[in-house]
Amino acid sequence: MGETITFWVLAVVSVGAALGMIFSRKAVYSALLLGGVMLCLAVLYAVQEAPFLATVQVIVYTGAIMMLFLFVLMLVGVDSSDSLVETLKGQRFWAGLAGIGFAVLVVLAIGNALFVPEPAGMAAATEQAGGNVQALARLVFTRYVFAFEITSALLITAALGAMVLAHREKAEPKPSQKDLARARFAEGDPSPLPAPGTYARNNAIDMPALLPDGSVSELSVNRHLARYDVEQGHLPDDPKLAEAIRHAVEEEPVTEASSKESDHLGEVTK
Repeated sequence: MGETITFWVLAVVSVGAALGMIFSRKAVYSALLLGGVMLCLAVLYAVQEAPFLATVQVIVYTGAIMMLFLFVLMLVGVDSSDSLVETLKGQRFWAGLAGIGFAVLVVLAIGNALFVPEPAGMAAATEQAGGNVQALARLVFTRYVFAFEITSALLITAALGAMVLAHREKAEPKPSQKDLARARFAEGDPSPLPAPGTYARNNAIDMPALLPDGSVSELSVNRHLARYDVEQGHLPDDPKLAEAIRHAVEEEPVTEASSKESDHLGEVTK
């Protein structure tokens, strides 16, 4: 009874996830739905007393293959648009033939499952080979060895193709650390700007950073959040922090603020 309930629940979930994977317009959603289908298959294998297949399904397919798909999406780009120009002539015809062949295989598989005699069970099917692992190894390395190797070749080709598509030639050389430092000094602000969220008692973007002498750095205040805090009256209790937030709202040129900050830093270091 429990096996039947598990099958029908996971069947509905896996079929729904498979349809969502096909009709989803975003590649990330398709990859996540494919991971759900693989996990449902792993549970079905475990229910059918095939723990090795369930483990391989989770480790190899849900783990390694799904990571490969995600790496491909990261290399190509999530927001990249598909090209509608057919670079291979006749690909629609061959894709139609492949779809018809797949439909025939699905019909034959369903017919075989409906009209097959009483199943012997996993234990009886693997008894002759000496166990579940031995039976699986015999099928993989004898009957399905070519399909297994072709699948691995297709996955490697997909990864290499994604790397080729994601490769971009740089028009300008990458600036070195020396070039970046020289550019900072040329702009008149050699020291790096203080990052927000470095206040000692907080870890939020609306809290300013502190200078070496303990004073508040107004350059690290987010002006949009500061304007909202001033308008709503959500100022901190510390008068120094409140004053820094008020000053950040004022329309002060960035160059003037930067020069003041730099002069203050120079006085502190002296």
